[in-house]
Amino acid sequence: MFTSIIDSAAGFSVPSALLATACSILFGFLIAVTYMSKGKYTKSYATTLVILPAIVQIVIMMVNGSVGAGIAVAGAFSLIRFRSQPATSKEISTIFLAMAIGLSNAMGYLTFSLFVTVLFCLLLFVLDHTRFGERKQEERSIRIVIPENLDYTDVFDDLFEEFLKNVTLEKVKTTNMGSMFELSYTAEFRSAKRQKEFIDAVRCRNGNLTVMVSRPVVDRDEI
Repeated sequence: MFTSIIDSAAGFSVPSALLATACSILFGFLIAVTYMSKGKYTKSYATTLVILPAIVQIVIMMVNGSVGAGIAVAGAFSLIRFRSQPATSKEISTIFLAMAIGLSNAMGYLTFSLFVTVLFCLLLFVLDHTRFGERKQEERSIRIVIPENLDYTDVFDDLFEEFLKNVTLEKVKTTNMGSMFELSYTAEFRSAKRQKEFIDAVRCRNGNLTVMVSRPVVDRDEI
């Protein structure tokens, strides 16, 4: 089933080369459509996903066992890598998938490439449209500013016990020329309707300084 269309002795013929290129473009298009089905994207990145398998396939076909050409291609890819901006882990994974498809097509394994494309596109679609890996929607980020003479280690413990299911101190930093502390927590409220009551209680403890409750900020998932 997963056999190559390349004649090991004769190499690529014109029809097989055209078929492989057409498959590379088609599979790249499927990857791009799946990537665009959920989340933010740019036109340039979607276009890249469409043409990348065909480009990789053509490069591998031109190398065709030549050591010198292979070294030149590796050097070209290195230059491109160091001139590119940091990408998210999802973007990098789809780029690697597109390159793998192009490499497989260059070796003539079109059926295998189709199988891998469909499998990973379905997997990516399912993972994107489910809650896999998401943080709890009930979680909130809480930022509290306190004066420097207030001990932040246990000053709010009773309020946290009353209003919050769980709370974690994520970060402490000085602000306003060192005269204040800014405390950052990740917490889950016992009742969302009591957020204002919680804020009012904290303001009585921190001298009516800043108290902010917001959704958690998700860091950019660069690798």
